[in-house]
Amino acid sequence: MERGETRINKFYVALAVLVLTLLIFTFLFGGNEINRAIVDSEYLTDGWADLGDSTYVDRLLGLEKQASIKYGIEDDPDNSAFLTVTTIKTLFMMSEDELIEKTEETIIESAEDQNITLDESSRLKSSRVLNNSHKTYYVLYNGSIISNNVSEEIVIIGEAWNCARSGASIICIGYAQITDNANDLGYNYASLIKILGDEEGTFVGRFNSFDFITEKALIFNVRCH
Repeated sequence: MERGETRINKFYVALAVLVLTLLIFTFLFGGNEINRAIVDSEYLTDGWADLGDSTYVDRLLGLEKQASIKYGIEDDPDNSAFLTVTTIKTLFMMSEDELIEKTEETIIESAEDQNITLDESSRLKSSRVLNNSHKTYYVLYNGSIISNNVSEEIVIIGEAWNCARSGASIICIGYAQITDNANDLGYNYASLIKILGDEEGTFVGRFNSFDFITEKALIFNVRCH
């Protein structure tokens, strides 16, 4: 009987320690507000704006927080180009491998949600440095989508990095339709340039356009700290 009581007592002690630990973590980390990564208004030109489609999720007693902001062209009923900037704050920041895996998963989920067909052979995985000095990891795909009963070509990018100063992981998902076959307008890279461009011209070779060399692109100017 004494052994049984001892086991029960040990169980309750362990349970109490676990609850106390969770409460301490919740107190210490739960009050630590998430610093949302954003694109400053000075870079929201050419019709781009915060679409007001922000989300916030608080999980695990405040130990995990996630906030997203969606940018797009206001006068664009077809939603032909957009950028979602997501900030994820957890007790421990994701490793590089976890971050890349999460980014790939997000691209695939986004493609499925919008009935986008990704061209797996076009996949480009590499890294670059943004204006905020962070080294990022990106994955780029060409793809297609049926719009107004016509197949249109699109480009979708997932780009991510860890920001030690804010203690958060940032994942950006950019999408741009680059053709307008319904109106026989051919290729138009304007929205894609706005999303992808940078000072180094990282994507010039990919799309054979020097217009991708710019200081005003969106992902390049994400502010995360």
